[in-house]
Amino acid sequence: MGLIDSLPNIDKKSKSVFVMHEKLEKYIPFHKHSKGQLSYIEGGIAYITIENKTYVVPARHYFWIPQGMEHTLRVGHHATILRSLYFYASDDDSDPFYSKLGIYPASELLIQMINYTELWDGKHITTKDCNFDFFIVLKKLLPQISTKALPIILPITDNVQMQKIISFLEINMNKKLTLVMVGFRFGMSERSMSRFFQNTLHVSFLQFLKTIRMVKAIELLLKTQKTINEIAYEVGYGTISSFSDAFYEFTQSRPSDLRKKTVI
Repeated sequence: MGLIDSLPNIDKKSKSVFVMHEKLEKYIPFHKHSKGQLSYIEGGIAYITIENKTYVVPARHYFWIPQGMEHTLRVGHHATILRSLYFYASDDDSDPFYSKLGIYPASELLIQMINYTELWDGKHITTKDCNFDFFIVLKKLLPQISTKALPIILPITDNVQMQKIISFLEINMNKKLTLVMVGFRFGMSERSMSRFFQNTLHVSFLQFLKTIRMVKAIELLLKTQKTINEIAYEVGYGTISSFSDAFYEFTQSRPSDLRKKTVI
């Protein structure tokens, strides 16, 4: 049974942990559940959309979605394995961690613990099961090891003019792009274009441009065999060092680290 078919089953037992491991490339439409969701991304990339923002989750990272938070989930690579644990929410008030969306790098310990839960794939684990204590420990561990969230957030908008500008940036991200040049292309002054980004997307032009470049770089690292040098130039960086520094700022890892730890 796939994740979409399993959605109604997640909340059937409120005090359980529901385990779901699936290899997929699909879109899960807006939904929510009464349990907190821990999902680890293996071998690909995922995108979570909540309201007007899309969060990017690279391989070897995990995300936590609080109970009751409506979201979509898109997995963007056929080799991606999504390992998910849906936790009871009775103790969520014990730590602020459980009440907010977060995306974090996964430690080796957490990866091993999550992988181990594949033994119970598709099952509800309750207090009556001898393995329930394992899940209690895993859940309590999360606030201790999840100290810095990954800040890769793509604002989205229904504004048609901004959608055209975003499309232009995505197509031309390998070129040198400035507010003046983009403003001229769309009949706006530098100042007007800057305000348009702030008012529509609530981020600066440069921040948005850097973000879409990093998202594209992650996709290329995970989905292709292109060299890091090729990827750097494809997303608009003149040197590998400047690309690597920008990548580290966003992901807290180097491009080579993500590539080495991921099997395409």
